[in-house]
Amino acid sequence: MAKVEYADAIKTVSGALTKINKKSPHAADQKMVLATHRVAATTNPACSRLFLRGLSSVTRTTPYSQEEKAAQNLFSRISKGVALRKQNIEQMLQDREAFLAQKDSPSGYKTFYQYLWHTVADSLN
Repeated sequence: MAKVEYADAIKTVSGALTKINKKSPHAADQKMVLATHRVAATTNPACSRLFLRGLSSVTRTTPYSQEEKAAQNLFSRISKGVALRKQNIEQMLQDREAFLAQKDSPSGYKTFYQYLWHTVADSLN
């Protein structure tokens, strides 16, 4: 049996170590390796998990609902709006000043990208 030991400095690991290439003709033979490691609040030694998943457990089996399609559409529109806004130099300078002005307020956005995302999202509503 394999054993994974994380360095003491690593408090959290979560995500895919390897992914399945869905475009490959051998996708059905591939496995996704997922690892999680969290420092447990208790004395339970089982704070690490390793999962293997095949293509059938990764591929969606149900169609997207109308709410999911609407959320995907909104995400796409906001993402494209942020990309366009980042290309305009004059707009970027104004956005940077506005971001710095609101950054230290209690309800301010802490990253510039977060500020742009919410600014574009508010303009679409």
